[in-house]
Amino acid sequence: MFFCTNQRDPGESCCADFNARAMRDYAKKRSKELGLAGPDGVRVNLAGCMGRCEQGPVIVVYPEGTWYTYVDEEDIEEILTSHLQNGQPVDRLKI
Repeated sequence: MFFCTNQRDPGESCCADFNARAMRDYAKKRSKELGLAGPDGVRVNLAGCMGRCEQGPVIVVYPEGTWYTYVDEEDIEEILTSHLQNGQPVDRLKI
């Protein structure tokens, strides 16, 4: 799971403007609490620009290559539990 945390110049759209680093930290913490993290489990990583700034903030889940956007921790929680824990992508958040 990669979180774009890119910061662009003022006035340019970027994921960092949407509290992306804090959302990544939340996802990392929750993935551990849910037992998803580990050597063969989910890794929650930072990423630079992924080229979808106008759709941001963005997350991509690999190996599926599923792209998501999010608003808050509740959206992150839904991605973790629905997609990563139960194998059901969250259609309403897909981009």
